[in-house]
Amino acid sequence: MNIQIFAKNKCFDSKKAQRWFKERGIKFQLVDLSSKGMSKGEIDSVIRAVGSLDAIIDCNAKSNEATLLKYLGSEQAKIEKLLDNPSLIKSPIVRNGKQATVGYCPEVWGVWE
Repeated sequence: MNIQIFAKNKCFDSKKAQRWFKERGIKFQLVDLSSKGMSKGEIDSVIRAVGSLDAIIDCNAKSNEATLLKYLGSEQAKIEKLLDNPSLIKSPIVRNGKQATVGYCPEVWGVWE
């Protein structure tokens, strides 16, 4: 398994996801969304895995841009906004190759083992 966790420092579900993998002795690469963000290719891969762009948008982000994001016309414009402002991405995003989950999903991660 090649696990990547895209997380925010102050996100409770991100901390739970890290603890879940540590308890099972599964190594993972932690990527801080706040400082590093995601590349366009990573976002596209996650969208393909989870089925929609709306699944990775954090509607509860404390920013005016989060509210305005849903009014952008095209999916490409939304992706560009996520690349510019990674705090609008929901966390944690856990990737295992081409598979991915958004949020705390131990039932899915257990199948990956």
